[in-house]
Amino acid sequence: MNPEARILVVDDEELTRHCLSSYFEEEGYSVFTADTAEQAEAILRSEAIDVILLDIRLPGKDGLTLTRELRVNNEVGIILVTGRQDEVDRLIGLECGADEYVTKPFNPREILARTKNLIRRVRHCTDQKPTDSLPHSFKTFERWKLNLDRRQLIDEQQQSIQLTEGEFQLLNTLMINAGRVMSREQILEQIRNREWVPSDRTVDVLIGRLRRKLNDDPANPKTILTVHGAGYLFTPKPVDMP
Repeated sequence: MNPEARILVVDDEELTRHCLSSYFEEEGYSVFTADTAEQAEAILRSEAIDVILLDIRLPGKDGLTLTRELRVNNEVGIILVTGRQDEVDRLIGLECGADEYVTKPFNPREILARTKNLIRRVRHCTDQKPTDSLPHSFKTFERWKLNLDRRQLIDEQQQSIQLTEGEFQLLNTLMINAGRVMSREQILEQIRNREWVPSDRTVDVLIGRLRRKLNDDPANPKTILTVHGAGYLFTPKPVDMP
């Protein structure tokens, strides 16, 4: 990993901050730490951060509020660090635009793997300006194009909509398996590579976000159908473009 990759650890527990910062520094990252959302915002104003490891339960402004505010005009990668009892907050965090989550007690190697993957995506999107003449890979369906390199949806008016990592991985997985009903377990195995539990609502949250961005009426969806008791079905037939 590029030693210039920059991580911001935001957690009010000193032990967690020390554990994560030490581990990532040993792996060659530049690490910044903050114990409040306000400190994190100050760092983000002065430093080019690639990924934030963000605790949900912060004093004052919490991690969910910070996530929501950042997503208005910032594509920094966001990984929520949550407690096992925080399932509802995790789902709200994904709704707000977080890319990933890990639960405490966490395995630092798991966080490292997820961070590496997210940094690649974030940098791939931000390093290329809209005016770049470099070729991109696209998939098309209905009136949409999906830019596989920049993690963007493009409509008929050439207006682009940025996808989070989770949204992109889900949409790409559904497109690869177009016409096939996929269960939540199958989807999670492909987009998150983590063990599935029946109470995990991550897929449902991401489906809801994708439908909104695709203008796919959740009351009567046409693009991503819910197959009750089975999973989800992507109905269009995607076409690869050079």
